[in-house]
Amino acid sequence: MPDAETESERGKSADLHVSRSMQPTARNLPKIRIRIVPLLITLATTVLAGAIGWAGWEAYMGGPWTRDGTVRVYVVKMAPEVVGQVVELPVADNQFVHKGDLLMAIDPRDYVIAVRQGEAAAQQAKADWDNKQAESNRRQKLNNLAVTEEEQQTYASSALAAQAAYQQALANLDHARVNLERTKIYSPVNGYVTNLLTQLGDYATVGQLIISVVDTDSFWVDGYFEETSLDEIQEGNLATIKLMGHHQILHGHVSGVASAINIPNVQPDSAGLASVNPIFTWVRLAQRVPVRIHIDQVPDGVRLVAGRTATVQIDPQTKITGR
Repeated sequence: MPDAETESERGKSADLHVSRSMQPTARNLPKIRIRIVPLLITLATTVLAGAIGWAGWEAYMGGPWTRDGTVRVYVVKMAPEVVGQVVELPVADNQFVHKGDLLMAIDPRDYVIAVRQGEAAAQQAKADWDNKQAESNRRQKLNNLAVTEEEQQTYASSALAAQAAYQQALANLDHARVNLERTKIYSPVNGYVTNLLTQLGDYATVGQLIISVVDTDSFWVDGYFEETSLDEIQEGNLATIKLMGHHQILHGHVSGVASAINIPNVQPDSAGLASVNPIFTWVRLAQRVPVRIHIDQVPDGVRLVAGRTATVQIDPQTKITGR
């Protein structure tokens, strides 16, 4: 019996030892799982970031793009066609004007007088022509006994000369009326008056720039793309534009590619010979060619100003509808 009890105690002792040895392993399982979770999260984040980075790189480098873009606009430069003092100036610098709005007026008094003089001269010339034409007609009806053929020709020529003088008087009258109309300068476009230096009372001179208006309907962007990208750019390709200082994106499309740029090596010297640069570095830089981008949409809050810097990206896979 003692031996049986001893063996039983030994079996219990062995089972207890096994159970104690297995307990730490069960406790370590949650710890191992906790350590694996951050590793899996890090790995998944890395893969996702790599995928996003690759997609961004493809989007960034897949289509032609340039940071060398400039906002452009047409500026209408107006100069008086008549001389005189500026007597009306209803606009101010940077003021928006509509097409047909009065920009300034030159003293019209001299030109009103010129119109009246022209009207009087035309009436006088008309009366002289009527009189000489009547005299010529009377001579033409007389026979050779009353008037010679030479006299008939003389009166006919005098009537023709009077008619020419009347036509000249009418032309002078039209010119005087045109000059009177030119005393008022109207805006030919919708836009902003810019850099206005003229003041009320200034003396206007023919041909001297006196006022400029920025045509707000003519804004576009010139993107200067490297020549290595030109094969991917086609007329009608959609483009995105980002102005420096704005987060909003402008949308447009390619309206044309420049057909020529300046070549310094063909500039002639004083003898008319081509001036060729003798220096050639081992690094050749690609030429940049202007690509004109028509602006289709301008977000609210974005003000276009000629000369602003722009980043332009073109999507060669798309084209504007209808092209």
